Amino acid sequence: MVEENKRGSFGSNIGFLLSAIGSAVGLGNIWGFPYKMGKSGGFTFLLVYLALAVFVGFAIMLGELALGRKTGYGPVNAYKAITQKKGFRWIGWLAIVAPFLIMTFYSVLGGYCIYYIAINLIGLCTGTMPDSSSFGAMLTNPWLSIGIMVLFMVICFLINLGGVDGGIEKFNKIGMPALFVMLVIIIVRAWTLPHASEGLKFMFVPGYAVKGGFIEEAPGVMSVLATAGGQMFFSLSLAMGAMITYGSYLDKGENLPKNSVIIVIADTIVAIMAGLAVIPAAVANGIAKGIPVGDIKLGGPSLLFATLQDVFHDMGAIGGIFGTIFYILVLIAAISSAISLIEAVSVTFIDRASAKGHETNRAKVLAIVCLVITVLACLVAADGLGSNGIAPKDIFHIDSKADWCADWLDFMDTWSEGIAMPLGAMLMSIMIGWQIKPKALYDEIGSGYKGKALGFWSFCIKFICPIVMFFVLLVQVSSFFGLGWF
Repeated sequence: MVEENKRGSFGSNIGFLLSAIGSAVGLGNIWGFPYKMGKSGGFTFLLVYLALAVFVGFAIMLGELALGRKTGYGPVNAYKAITQKKGFRWIGWLAIVAPFLIMTFYSVLGGYCIYYIAINLIGLCTGTMPDSSSFGAMLTNPWLSIGIMVLFMVICFLINLGGVDGGIEKFNKIGMPALFVMLVIIIVRAWTLPHASEGLKFMFVPGYAVKGGFIEEAPGVMSVLATAGGQMFFSLSLAMGAMITYGSYLDKGENLPKNSVIIVIADTIVAIMAGLAVIPAAVANGIAKGIPVGDIKLGGPSLLFATLQDVFHDMGAIGGIFGTIFYILVLIAAISSAISLIEAVSVTFIDRASAKGHETNRAKVLAIVCLVITVLACLVAADGLGSNGIAPKDIFHIDSKADWCADWLDFMDTWSEGIAMPLGAMLMSIMIGWQIKPKALYDEIGSGYKGKALGFWSFCIKFICPIVMFFVLLVQVSSFFGLGWF
């Protein structure tokens, strides 16, 4: 019998749901989902994404929550507790490597959000709105980038220090409703801009990204599958330890299948809403300024911190208001994801000490984890997305345009999103489906649930998830390393 977790728990089911949704809703939703949707076939991509969310995302989500609640541990100790096979017990470390590496660049991007809130507030007060040139100025100022990154990490540390119900849950109960309201405000403003309909066509009309001149050629079927799969895992916070950790804080009476469905649906809705907020505004502003549509930045950090800042600049005085609202929205999304990743890493060391019968100082563990992340994040911050001559390609003299060596952000992203996450998800589904068997988690999934999802979940976790994740991993490796397999 696995000992029940005593580390803490969510105060309510709504608190858990908002925290889990907050973990899922992050920067990937805001800059990644809409751009990838547009360049990968618009509505066609959305259909593939939704199919993957139903057959893969739901299955992995439910499996991770059940694994966490059954064992009462975070990812590393959860895998050790659930299986005696050494070939699978190490998978939990992949679920720790991913959030740790993600936080080394997520913290930098979170710092950018703080900076942009500040400059938009200053612009609002002075009547001089900053434009996209502020992005380049920030990137080439390493000490500024490091300073705002440290500030972001301090905010996350203080929230995590409050514990599960006093910190993480409390923040998300306020932050998630606020994020939703601010998204609606930005969507309404974006849709009132001239040419906003072109942005909507980019997102929803199959093939319009090529026809409209946004990209040169349509991606292949495997590329769309891998893009949708990679985005889904990053967006839903799967295979990065967060859902196993949150599951370990759940009461036995909570309905895991229902909660999994709610999280997947809510995250997808927010991702689409983010697209409706940023893409029409970016396209409309670019067309109004006479920029060729193929040159409008619709993805990555440039979308948030250059393209959209120009949109707010061109609005005039009122742009300061919308700019401030927007970057507060993005900051909430960044923090809600970051605190779940920090918790997943920290709880590993708390669990290990507890398993040996030792008392652990939560504040001390959090401080050490945040400090190590901050030290590595200094490299990403100082690099300035490759602007300052210290990117991997510069240090190691690599003559390649592959993502993994372009800059330190892409390097960290390659090994987390590109390798650790899809590999971990594939191995987890194989472990549950074929080693311990799905029935090992039936009692946990059935606790508080009276429906008929067990057969569907078993089929997905045994057959669909391993096959899909194998191909996602294959294409991710090809893409990140520039191998050109697909």
